[in-house]
Amino acid sequence: MSETERTMADLDTPALWVDLDILERNIAELAEHFRSAGVQWRPHIKGIRVPAIAQKALEAGAIGVTCATIREAERMAASGITDLLIANQIVGDRKIARLAQLRRQADVKVIVDNADNVRALSAAASGQDLSFEVLIDVDTGMNRTGLPPGPAVVDLAKAVDQSEGLRFRGLMSWEGHVLAMPNPEERAQATADAIQQLLAMSRDCRAAGLEAAIVSGGGSGTYKTTPFIAGMTEIQAGGAIFCDVIYQSWGVETTPCLFVKTIVSSRPAPDRIVVDAGFKTLPVWHEQPRGVNLEAVKSHTASAEHGILVLERANQRVKVGDLLDFVVGYTDSTIILHRQLYGIRQGKVEVVWDVQ
Repeated sequence: MSETERTMADLDTPALWVDLDILERNIAELAEHFRSAGVQWRPHIKGIRVPAIAQKALEAGAIGVTCATIREAERMAASGITDLLIANQIVGDRKIARLAQLRRQADVKVIVDNADNVRALSAAASGQDLSFEVLIDVDTGMNRTGLPPGPAVVDLAKAVDQSEGLRFRGLMSWEGHVLAMPNPEERAQATADAIQQLLAMSRDCRAAGLEAAIVSGGGSGTYKTTPFIAGMTEIQAGGAIFCDVIYQSWGVETTPCLFVKTIVSSRPAPDRIVVDAGFKTLPVWHEQPRGVNLEAVKSHTASAEHGILVLERANQRVKVGDLLDFVVGYTDSTIILHRQLYGIRQGKVEVVWDVQ
């Protein structure tokens, strides 16, 4: 039996699978959402990791993809996706050499927040007759990377603009610090405040004679607010393509479509279910996975090979050998643990993708 002749019942557990009908509907909804906002869509693929799914987003209207690492960008380029933004600094001779090689294959943009990095990129590009497209990373409250809003942002943009082999393209930030705010109204206001800092820097760059053509930011957790703020040119939301428990807690309204299929391996007590998916395949540390059609779960913990569910009350319905599906708690920390993703349509395996 070939992979694509199988049904859901044929999959060994634990297995990572995606409902293709829901996936395609989510992509269509997101593409239309960003079109209605008048911004470009450049989904972040750090939690997608399957080029064929990124291609589905491009077919729906995305302009390219956002990557977290040079390796992700290389994999996307190898699959034929050539409009790439690497949303982290590329530092060190080895990574910059890989960037130069990638630049020969793709339209790749990188971010910077340091003058030494600018000089290193310039030396590599000019030495190989290349041009790197560069955005300035602005810290609007995340307190991770990026320059704080102020004159230093414009100064670094000028340094990029004046550097041989570099082309200043604009600015980027990520307002992820707002996601911990439980109140939706407060979260929306904090998002707007953060984006206004980024937009102020884009205006300052333009006032200094620099073309800030790209103003990039926004994620799935802020996709209801950021795209509708005038001045943003592209949005990086990617996690909403799959959606998951944690994205739903942030107000994402696409439908979860990524699951881990498990088997009940033990019922040691009426209020306890043990499945064969531990933290190697179904991690719980960002957010607890949610059992499909499984109610009254008090807690879900994990050891290496076991998922342990403690129930609020006794449940005799679930038996050893039963199959249980779980909506993943957080896509990014789950998909990287699997080698294959099964694409399921109406209960049948339609496609099997390698997780890159």
